[in-house]
Amino acid sequence: MAGGGVAEVQPDGEPVIRMTAMPADTNAYGDIFGGWLMSLMDMGAGLVASRRCKGRAATVAMDGMQFHEPVAVGDEVSVHAYIESEGRTSIKIAVEAWRRHRHEEVRVKVTEARFTFVAIDDNGRPRPVSG
Repeated sequence: MAGGGVAEVQPDGEPVIRMTAMPADTNAYGDIFGGWLMSLMDMGAGLVASRRCKGRAATVAMDGMQFHEPVAVGDEVSVHAYIESEGRTSIKIAVEAWRRHRHEEVRVKVTEARFTFVAIDDNGRPRPVSG
């Protein structure tokens, strides 16, 4: 239970990356760049895709990016991901980013999106996901 007796909502998917938002990740107003979050999410989805494809996988699309809450310098950002669907050469991965203020326990979902990856061979050509 989070503070106030309210059950904390849990992230979907397995944790794949955890980082601390730093001053270098901000814009001129001190807000964390959305692009920094997208990059973390793409890296996390890429880890899941490469493991499932047992090799190289390339990002080909990102859909439904939604920013729900801001991230502050010092916040811990955790990326969670799971395979949503799979085709012959492609895989769709749902990704969520959650933040936890440095001195608190409550996590809040800040961003979510769906990433599509294509399994590729050593020549950059699509290959079956199953390898």
